[in-house]
Amino acid sequence: MKNLFPNIIATVSIFCLLSCKNEQPNQITEGKTKKETVSFAPKISGRILKIYVTEGQTVKIGDTLAMLDVPEVSAKIAQAKGATAAATAQAQLAKNGASADQIRQLKAKQKGITEQYQYAQKSYKRAQNMYKDSLLSPQNFDEAFAKLQGAKAQYDAVNAELNDVEKGTRFEKIEMATGQENQAKATLQEANVAYSERYIIATNDMEIETISLNVGELATAGYALFNGYIPNTTYFRFTIPESNISKYQKGKIVDMKTTFGNTEFSGKIISIKQLTKYANITTAFPDYQPENAVYEIKVIPTDERKVNNLLVNSSVILK
Repeated sequence: MKNLFPNIIATVSIFCLLSCKNEQPNQITEGKTKKETVSFAPKISGRILKIYVTEGQTVKIGDTLAMLDVPEVSAKIAQAKGATAAATAQAQLAKNGASADQIRQLKAKQKGITEQYQYAQKSYKRAQNMYKDSLLSPQNFDEAFAKLQGAKAQYDAVNAELNDVEKGTRFEKIEMATGQENQAKATLQEANVAYSERYIIATNDMEIETISLNVGELATAGYALFNGYIPNTTYFRFTIPESNISKYQKGKIVDMKTTFGNTEFSGKIISIKQLTKYANITTAFPDYQPENAVYEIKVIPTDERKVNNLLVNSSVILK
């Protein structure tokens, strides 16, 4: 009998171990509290002069969050103003055409060149008669003819110039000058818009979680300076193995409670999607086979007021 007693104890121990091995832990589905996130970043680079908000503060749409120092934009505005003034004057000059003084100058020039042309005509006639009577060499005759042609060219040129001025500026020149004026104005407008972007304005209501930089640091364009959560957007995320997903359907009302405080509330399943990475699991007991798919269900609360005070990433249990 003494030899049988150790064998009986060993058998009972093995049986207990096998029983414990087959016993499954108390299964619970644990998830996380989430909120929709939002961030605000400057559109232009600049050094931070002032920050008007603090972490944990709730801001509204249109609130000023920070102000940047952008001296380069100020210089661009000054350049754009000068270019705009010059282009506007050029466009006005093209529209107005020549002034009265310019027309008088051209007419006086025309009168002088007309007299020179008439004198060249008379000189050529004398030279022509003398050349017929063999009183003038061919060289001198050619010189008289060349002077006549030169005077005629100047005469035609001044008449064309005066005629062009009297008709007014060509339509194409006016359009070109107007286009340059509009381009300069657009450049000035762009610089003014960039200068207004030195203020970082809230475009959504937000509970500020983090402020990435401090006063005096350089904020680059597109870098998220303020990060936080959109109020009243609390939802819950659970991961469910394939073996249990049949219990949950889109639109179903489920009950939940917090892991601390035992606050109970209900919610509605609004989406079910398959997860592709095991690292996304949030269930406390991932005791399913590796080949099984894992699904995420998203639940929104039926009464937002009951969950407003829940911290982001705090654990909740799906009952």
